[in-house]
Amino acid sequence: MTTQTVQIPGYLTGTWAIDPVHSDVSFVVRHLGVSKVRGHFGTFEGTIVTAENPLESTVEAKIDAASVDTRNGQRDAHVKGEDFLDVEKHPELTFTSTGVRAKGEGFVVDGELSLRGVTKTVELGLEINGFGDGMGGGKVAGFSASTEINRRDFGVTGGAAGAVVGDKITILLEIEAVQQA
Repeated sequence: MTTQTVQIPGYLTGTWAIDPVHSDVSFVVRHLGVSKVRGHFGTFEGTIVTAENPLESTVEAKIDAASVDTRNGQRDAHVKGEDFLDVEKHPELTFTSTGVRAKGEGFVVDGELSLRGVTKTVELGLEINGFGDGMGGGKVAGFSASTEINRRDFGVTGGAAGAVVGDKITILLEIEAVQQA
């Protein structure tokens, strides 16, 4: 149980559903050692519970692996295949938080990321962007988060293309969530 508490201006408690229309789940990976390729996932969902003590808040999210989009159909097909995400055997990526802690001016969300049937502990650097009134009269919250993973830790070899794709993948999250009744 966390004994430390923090104060966040405008903070609201409750259960929040990630709004996929106003959110982005993306990634960046180095290509040929000289450039970066970006992609995102178009289909995802999740729930954030903001607790009375912010450090006791939780997050659960699911990403449809087949919704990956790198703006190149041939590359997308390869990324969906066995060498990378293997979406036929592993249709979802999931994240479940295990804790929240203050770090400097921001926060870290510790959790378990599952990709290709492999689950690893990750740390998401978290920025709380704020809480406010939504367009329909309800409340909304905004969060930015990021982490770096090594694709090989999750069994992503890349096949023959693995030699030209970096091992480090940066995951970037821009999340708007809607408070649930």
